[in-house]
Amino acid sequence: MMVIIPLIFLTLMSFLLNFWNMLILLFLMSFIFMFKLVMLSGNIFINLSYYFGIDILSYSLIMLSFWICSLMILASESIYKSNYYNDMFLLMVVSLLLSLVLTFSSMNLFVFYLFFEISLIPVLFLILGWGYQPERIPAGMYLLFYTLLASLPMMVALFYLSKTFYSLDFYFFKNINNLLLYFCVNMVFLVKIPMYMIHLWLPKAHVEAPISGSMILAGVLLKLGGYGLIRTMKIFIEIGMKINFMFIVISLIGGVIVSLMCLRQSDMKMLIAYSSVSHMGLVLAGIMSLNSWGFWGALILMLAHGLCSSGLFCLANISYERTHSRSIYLNKGMLNILPNLSLWWFLLCSFNMAAPPSLNLIGEIMLINSLVAYSKYTMVSLFLMVFLSASYSLFLYSYTQHGQYYSGLYAFNQINIREYLLLFLHWVPLNMLILKLDMFIW
Repeated sequence: MMVIIPLIFLTLMSFLLNFWNMLILLFLMSFIFMFKLVMLSGNIFINLSYYFGIDILSYSLIMLSFWICSLMILASESIYKSNYYNDMFLLMVVSLLLSLVLTFSSMNLFVFYLFFEISLIPVLFLILGWGYQPERIPAGMYLLFYTLLASLPMMVALFYLSKTFYSLDFYFFKNINNLLLYFCVNMVFLVKIPMYMIHLWLPKAHVEAPISGSMILAGVLLKLGGYGLIRTMKIFIEIGMKINFMFIVISLIGGVIVSLMCLRQSDMKMLIAYSSVSHMGLVLAGIMSLNSWGFWGALILMLAHGLCSSGLFCLANISYERTHSRSIYLNKGMLNILPNLSLWWFLLCSFNMAAPPSLNLIGEIMLINSLVAYSKYTMVSLFLMVFLSASYSLFLYSYTQHGQYYSGLYAFNQINIREYLLLFLHWVPLNMLILKLDMFIW
């Protein structure tokens, strides 16, 4: 693969490169990788090698990884200004990007599993090393042990699959009717996506992570679960037809409960983190419906949510850097102080509720189609999720922008060009990708 060698080189060079030079190089690599899109059409694989290759699913998630990792560096100016282990931070970002690219482009289940686990380590270091409160240590442990506990059965399942198919390449997999194997392989993906009831690590990790950690968690790491499920679901077509309805029910009812929890959050980051659980529950239900609309809708909503949620975390961080609080009640009346930023709050909150012309809208329409076709009873949960999604997005916008601002604010920095660029680069793909939907729907 063309991008892997330069990424390995960048990882080795991260101690020698300047903070902004690394950002420029990552953006340059993103644009070079963008040209690969010309060669992609349908379900074919390009750039094939012995273990690696990309199709449209891999390509779009690798592109998202490049974009979010570049924006992580752009968002982390405070680390550069305070000179707080800059070079170590760059090493973590680039090594995380390398592991994500290798995860998404691997065509072998063992190689995928290996880099899936490796990607956990840089994120853990980001949370433990650059997080804000002392609670980051238990939050990091939650993240680590939830994933590790669920991934050990998958390693055992890999040996069984290897013995059955004499290969672990995705191409050679076919249907196996085995309930235990189904749980062993998919449990780690359900934790990662995260499914309701095994989602408790996510709000903790988001709230304690630095802005870069929150961006990569919301933007890319949750998508590892969805990607893994889409790749392995072909093994479980028969057993999936019998028991997938349980996961659909849990995801949809859980999505409604989590949406209700969003309405009573006072912490901006916690609200955005819980909204991620709700949206990814919809993605999980779409994948579990085992139809084409569900798979494409899941991919589109994963991309849309990655950009939208990451942008909202950036906005929350911009407010946090100025008021030194994440409380919605202390970040009131921002329209009076930062009127320019209100536009970005409005755009990203409206995209979070899937208002047109956002990519979220297309993803949700496809997933709603998929799930209503699966069962008409899902309409109740879907209606509540869509309605409550609009409610908490409006709640977040109106509470932070309107009202009387906190009287304890004596000095205040204005928004600088870097922060506008950061938000602009989240918003443009969300709006522009809707014009390129023929890429996704085959």
